[in-house]
Amino acid sequence: MRPPPASGSLRQAVILAGGRGERLKPLTDTLPKPMIEFHGRPFLEYLVELIRSQGLKEVLLLLGYLPGPIQEHLGDGSRFGVRIEYAVTRPEDLTSARLLEARDRLDPTFLMLYCDNYWPMSLDRLWARYVEARAPAIVTIYRNADGHSRDNVRLDGDGFVVEYDRTRKTPGLRGTEIGFAILRRDLLDILPDGSTQIEEGLYPVLAQDHRLAAFVTDHRYYSVGSLERLPITERFLERRPTVFLDRDGVLNRRPPVAGYVRRPEDVEWLPGALEAVRRLTDAGVRLIVVSNQAGVARQAMTMANLAAVEERMRADVTAAGGRIELFLYCPHGWDDGCDCRKPRPGMLYEAQRRFDLDLSRTPFVGDDERDGQAAEAAGCPFLLVTDNCALSDLATQLIARG
Repeated sequence: MRPPPASGSLRQAVILAGGRGERLKPLTDTLPKPMIEFHGRPFLEYLVELIRSQGLKEVLLLLGYLPGPIQEHLGDGSRFGVRIEYAVTRPEDLTSARLLEARDRLDPTFLMLYCDNYWPMSLDRLWARYVEARAPAIVTIYRNADGHSRDNVRLDGDGFVVEYDRTRKTPGLRGTEIGFAILRRDLLDILPDGSTQIEEGLYPVLAQDHRLAAFVTDHRYYSVGSLERLPITERFLERRPTVFLDRDGVLNRRPPVAGYVRRPEDVEWLPGALEAVRRLTDAGVRLIVVSNQAGVARQAMTMANLAAVEERMRADVTAAGGRIELFLYCPHGWDDGCDCRKPRPGMLYEAQRRFDLDLSRTPFVGDDERDGQAAEAAGCPFLLVTDNCALSDLATQLIARG
């Protein structure tokens, strides 16, 4: 279990879970939306597990519509390693009314989550950005470069929200707020009288005053907000074991400095690498290769050369009884400023979107500093291949992760 943030001042998670889930009918005729099951567990249980994994032990659930199934399943939280309390208001109440009703039970600063979104939060990183920004509130923004959702915010160059539009109609919006926030309790004083959504009553006011910081992520979030989102959320929560592998220096011998594996006959497998790939494949681990190949930009080789080398490697892997799901390359030069060249994490995020991966659960095996930096940027666990620790030595550890 992860320790709490270094400041020790954030202890409480508050989950907004009172809505009727109209877009999920008929499923929500008899069940509140966070209790929809994936792989035998309700969605809300995954969120509680996430909160606990980040070191928080106190959870306050703000309920309204059909609170019974939630209370019966989670109880006091002891079997999930947390302490859960409940505040139940009318089903028709909106989020601001639920927060105001529970005000006396809120910590001075708390983590707030929507019950219908999951994102593999790193609370340490979120808290560090909150402290750095010196703002009373911070929200998490999915950059949405792939158009996964509809934009509802606009940010300035300092990483603050300057426009928040829940209707998503304002021109120039770019990014989606995904429902993971750190708030100060005294901000509730800003909320207008009557029941409103907190995104309408609080966030636009803070944005206008340059008091709403943003934590920006390229990792997709997953939702039970609508019926069409359920299949990809099911796929994401399957959590099929997956490992990223660098190529040169992990699978095959690294060429000399400024050299490249240009032809199939240049491939020289490292001792035990093919056997390690077979063992990982037999254990049900999906393998994805991510490799910088600046030789293409430098005209030392072509994409056709890369394809021929890949074909040779796939044939060797298949003959050994293994499988590599995907090869991803960055063919750009060192100074091209692309998002995919390691140490930037673009290839990891591309794979994340393609396979609906949870990068916090997807180890990256590399052999140099840039691999480690890319893993850190994407939130992947990192394992280092050295002269004394080859992929074959790490395979057992990777298989044990499950």
